[in-house]
Parts: sequence; C-alpha cells; structure tokens
Amino acid sequence: MGMSQHRRLWAPLALVGVAGLALAGCTGDIEAGGDDVDCADYEDYGTFEDATVTIGGTILDLEADRLVESWSDFASCTGIEINYQGSSEFEAQIAVLAEGGNAPDIGIVPQPGLLARLAAGGWIVPASQPVIDNIDEGWDPIWKEYATIDGTTYAAPLMASIKGYIWYSPAQFEDNGWEVPTTLDEMMELSETIASDSGHQPWCVGLESGEATGWPGTDWIEDFVLRQAGADFYDQWVTHEVPFNSPEVVTAFDSVGEYLKSDEMVNGGFGDVSTQISTPFQEAGLPILDDECSLHHQASFYETFWNPDGGDDITVAPDGDVFAFLMPPVDADDPQAVTGGGEFPVAFREAEEVEAVRTYLASALWANNRVSLGGVISANKGLDPANASSPLLEQSIEILQSPDTEFRFDGSDLMPGAVGSAAFWRGIVEWIGGQSTQTVVDEVEASWPTS
Repeated sequence: MGMSQHRRLWAPLALVGVAGLALAGCTGDIEAGGDDVDCADYEDYGTFEDATVTIGGTILDLEADRLVESWSDFASCTGIEINYQGSSEFEAQIAVLAEGGNAPDIGIVPQPGLLARLAAGGWIVPASQPVIDNIDEGWDPIWKEYATIDGTTYAAPLMASIKGYIWYSPAQFEDNGWEVPTTLDEMMELSETIASDSGHQPWCVGLESGEATGWPGTDWIEDFVLRQAGADFYDQWVTHEVPFNSPEVVTAFDSVGEYLKSDEMVNGGFGDVSTQISTPFQEAGLPILDDECSLHHQASFYETFWNPDGGDDITVAPDGDVFAFLMPPVDADDPQAVTGGGEFPVAFREAEEVEAVRTYLASALWANNRVSLGGVISANKGLDPANASSPLLEQSIEILQSPDTEFRFDGSDLMPGAVGSAAFWRGIVEWIGGQSTQTVVDEVEASWPTS
C-alpha cells in the first residue's frame, strides 16, 4: 500500500476497535518562544503559514514537557504549530492507527523492529535528503542502519540511552568497602558479598511495564549475550542468522538466572523472586535510597526516576546519593560493549513542514537544546557533553561518541515484533515464574516469523 498524499487526521480515540487508548503527557497547541527568541539558528528551515504538525510517541509527563520545550523556539521562528500527544499504548496501537489513516504526522518510534513493520505496511515516508544529510553528519553509521529498510532510510535517530548501567549508592559502597567490579566474575563476587554481609538481597528488580512487562529482563539477557558471545554473534542473533535458542543464548539466560532466579539475590526491598513481575520498573531502584538493596540494572534514562517530579533532592554523581557503573565485560581488557536504545521520528505524511520538523530533530542544534533541558542524552556527534544534566549523562554521551565503544542497539527492539516485543517479553515472565531456560528459548525461537 502506498502513502497517500492528503493530510491525515489523527484521532485515535475515535478509531473503532482501539479500546483503552489513554493519552497522557503534554497535549494541545504549542505556543512557544517569544519576542526575545533569536531566530538566526532557524532560518534555514524556512517559514510557514497555517502549518500544523502532529507528533505522537511514548514520551510522557515531565519528559513530554521537556520535549515540547525543545522545539519551542523552532516552532516560534518557523511558524509551524506542533501538537504532541503521548500515550503508553503508542507502540501497541500505532500500526492500527496507520492502517486506518489516523496516525500522527510524525511518530516517535522506539523500536527498529516496529519501524520495519510500519515500512512494510507502506505507511511511512522515506526520509528527505536534509534529514539524511543530518544523519550522515551527526551519527555513527550503525545508527543509520537501524532505520534503513531494503536500502531506504526512513528516519534519523533522536534521543539515545545506554542500557547496561548498574545503579548503586556511593556512600553505601564506601561504608562497606565494596569496589566497583571490573569483570562479570567480580560482579558475582560482589553480589555474593552483599548477600552474606549486608542483611539484604543485593539486587532490586522490576519487570512490570503494562503491556510491555518483561522488557527489563530482556535487557539483562542482551547485555550478557553481547559480553559473553561477542558483537558478531549478537548481530547474527538479532537478525536470526543463528537460532534464538543457540547454546550461547542458553548460557546467557543461565548466567542471568544466577541473579534473577535466586531468592538470595532478589528482590531487595520488595520480597522474593516472584515480586519482580509485579514491581513497576519505574520504582524498582528506589530501595537503594533506603539501604534495602544495593544494585539495580537499568538504563541511563533511569536518572529521571530518582527525582520523578523534576526536582534535585536526589543527586546523581560519583559522590552523590546514587551513581552507576557499566556492566563489566568478561575480561577487564575486553572492549567496552554497550547495549542501548533510542527513538526514530518516522513520518506518516509527506509535507514540507513535516520534513522541516524532522530535519530539526535530526540536528545537533536540537540535540544540544534538548539535552540542556535535562534527563536525556543523544548519540549525535555534534552534542556537547557539557550540556548534560549530570556527570552520569555526560559520561554516557562520551561513551556513545567514543570510537572505542562497541555499541549495539537493544536486541528485542531489533527483532520482529512477534519475537522481541511479544514472545521474548512474555518468555522472561514465564522464566522468572519457574519455566526452564530451554523451554523459554525454544518457545521464543518458535515465534520467529517464517517469512
């Protein structure tokens, strides 16, 4: 099915068959900027009259407010009214909306696998040359690959995250004489020490995320596959050049199981192993602040959840209330392997104003504007790390920009939706619930589309 050229009306609540789609975050018209806005940086984007661009995505609450602020001057200077609506059900519903002609002009898609599905449906517009030029200028080539299907590039990256961080309390470590581990073996030794000496389970884990429950567990598996089996195997695994249930993946599951399936290791501050399934991922790390656990595996974006109201009561710094280290490699001399995520603004409508917005979102100017507002990072090479809102995020930007970093996108996000955001997520829940590793990996392998 080809892209129609008319303006699409985005009215998800009125779409028959889409039940329970609750919109949250920032909605409505964006009246941004003011008389004091310097428009020199925005001249190349052109000016528009009576132009409106709608954007949808999963970004909610404080992060949605900051997203809107990040394009406020652009909107004021170009005359493009930008309306953003966020929904926790965006990923589940966007293909339905697109098929019904009710998608937003731009959808901020967090999964390359979902992007590929939208492209296969013929619903999204290829990226314009200015967007592609910004990709080539601003990102490592591997990022372009994630949004390129059969030789056609559909979107630029937007924000990014590093997935393999281990959050901890520097003061708790210092008081107990614990050292940040430099190998996976040392991470297990540290965990065993905490379990035996501290009186609490070392790890706190939350896998609950609505329809996406289970995804934090897939991040654990992907980190271990990348570190234990290597980047080449990881690439073959996410593209199904090797089976999902390969021995290397079984090894990764069993290694993670030494943590997540052990009542001695989890779930600090919440209960036994089973409580991981019902613990919201947003709240899972918070027991660290009360010395009820010591370690929490979650992405760089988790920084926002320490101060969910946008305050600064909890400091994220090497000498602050919390900080994080990257999950270590197998051997201390191995290259730094990093899993991460990001978003891609795809277009459902072909129009100059839509591509103007996408070109701005693909620019170093946008990256610096957004990162300066706090809480997020980007892999854009034109981003100044000093604009980050904390030492951890500054470090994260430097890691992403380093040529020595072996970066790979989140594996479940790269896999087809039936696998990565269905069978794999579901398999994690069943596995934590007691199902064997072999049964789980076999079931996920069986879910892989045959064509």
